[in-house]
Amino acid sequence: MSSSKVSIFLTGATGYVGGSVLQRLLDHPNADTFDISVIVRNAEKAKILQSKFGANAVVGTHQDLDKLEALAENAHVVFHCADADDVPAAKAILSGLKKRHAKLGDLPILIHTSGVGVLTDEATSTGLFATETIYSDLDVEQLKSIPPTAIHREVDLAIMEADEQGYVRAHIILPSTIYGLAQGSLFDAGVSNPHSIQIPSLIKAALQRKQAGMVGLGKAIWPDVHIDDVADLYVLLLDAVLRDPTTVGHGWEGFYFGENGEHSWYEVQRAIGEALVRRGISEDPEPTPFTMEELVKYFGSEAVGRYYSGSNARCRAERSRSIGWKPRYTTADMLKSVESEMAVVLKEQS
Repeated sequence: MSSSKVSIFLTGATGYVGGSVLQRLLDHPNADTFDISVIVRNAEKAKILQSKFGANAVVGTHQDLDKLEALAENAHVVFHCADADDVPAAKAILSGLKKRHAKLGDLPILIHTSGVGVLTDEATSTGLFATETIYSDLDVEQLKSIPPTAIHREVDLAIMEADEQGYVRAHIILPSTIYGLAQGSLFDAGVSNPHSIQIPSLIKAALQRKQAGMVGLGKAIWPDVHIDDVADLYVLLLDAVLRDPTTVGHGWEGFYFGENGEHSWYEVQRAIGEALVRRGISEDPEPTPFTMEELVKYFGSEAVGRYYSGSNARCRAERSRSIGWKPRYTTADMLKSVESEMAVVLKEQS
């Protein structure tokens, strides 16, 4: 490997976010200066990534902690775009980066994927109100006040501790409700998943009950961001750090929200209801409250159902915008996307 190349390790290459970030790296103007490694479960996809896309593809899972550690140790930059709550995997990556720092004196860069779900509170995920608490990614004290019991928080705090210890320059990107069809050669080749999770899950539940559903009154609010915009944020952050890391916030000053507007869950469910009516599946576009039994049936548990469409998570991506991020898609685009998302779900079910 040429010493002039930037060694990059990326997790989640076959996923929605990780695939989109990898696509940006492959299409990057400086792509020929990147040495990219990924870890994937599927041996066939690994072959395609190696032969067609020039990535060093290691076959393995995120339970193969020794592989994660070794791949991280060999990388100057790590994009962690997989499970935001996998503590052993995150610690294996941090261990590899710590070894790299000790051996080479290199200060590696970690760009980790968390999520605005960290701002939610399970006890108040009732859909009965919109919180007035709005987080800014520039407000360090506010970010520090998030309880350690919050979703994603255990991994986030481990990363903050690593940054404070000085062996890694850590940045955390927190996407919101991601929507839109991911596109590019990786998706065309069947390597990466082009579909989001959150809104399609709500659509599937609505199709089963033949009417849009909501938690409580649907008043809770979340932000939203298009997959293209959030993928751009990762690469914009990488470019800024490689250009001059001293100008880019890291650690507690390295939280970057991904949002470009916000929606109430009622608005989303109403858009789903209207799409159902247009297809003759329902006669009434108005969402009705999910019962506790329905939440378990459609989302696996009451807690997950409340999280998906009853929780509040409000934030402003002020630090993200301060480094030049200019998202293009709005909440109106997200609501319009329900129609195409439903078409995809129905096609998969036919």
